[in-house]
Amino acid sequence: MTQQAGYLHVDAESKKPYEPDVLERLRADAAVIIARYPVARSALLPLLHLVQSVDGYVTGRGIRLCAELLDLTTAEISAVATYYTQYKRHPNGEYTVGVCTNTLCAVMGGDLIFERLSEHLGVGHDETTPDGKITLERIECNAGCDYAPVIMTNWEFFDNQTPESATALVDDLRAGKDVVPTRGAHHVCTFKEISRVLAGFNDGRADEGVGAGPASLLGLGIAKERGWRAPGDDAADPGPAPDGKEKPK
Repeated sequence: MTQQAGYLHVDAESKKPYEPDVLERLRADAAVIIARYPVARSALLPLLHLVQSVDGYVTGRGIRLCAELLDLTTAEISAVATYYTQYKRHPNGEYTVGVCTNTLCAVMGGDLIFERLSEHLGVGHDETTPDGKITLERIECNAGCDYAPVIMTNWEFFDNQTPESATALVDDLRAGKDVVPTRGAHHVCTFKEISRVLAGFNDGRADEGVGAGPASLLGLGIAKERGWRAPGDDAADPGPAPDGKEKPK
């Protein structure tokens, strides 16, 4: 069922108690998270990701559990869960496909990509396909402007996209194929799997793939070739100026 955007979904199913074995695992993982912080309430953000790793979104029962564990009210938990867009207010798809439509990506085709995907999938912003596979989002900035237009799938980068490549991407995801991002891990994890990583549990994949590509490193390469350094990097030896001339000492 296609979900409407924006609202907090806490119906009876959302509030249904956890099975005893699931609750035991959640409490054990939560104890690990809370122990990392000198003040327990500081653990709320990763705890909400932990809830999503089990439920797929922030459920009523997840809110109650976080409130109990952190000695907060459910209103305080809900206020945080509805503020940050990484916390889903209703059942999320197996893959969140976020299309950057901020200035540079929009100019390079991001708006067209979003429109094409919306038409192809039959959903709008923050809505999920009937098969539960894809949640489509407009993203303000994916922080990958040097590869515009950019799509992120469960926060993995897909650079230099076109309407055709984006359509092929969502088709492969819905078909259950292993999808390889342009940079980062060797394949895209599910929303629940990546939520557990965001909760602070290492999946052993942090060093997979390429972190920064040629476009991101171009300026660094030029700086090294020309011997440029940031001001104050070495006060005793200022090195050459950007024009290649020796700076006065």
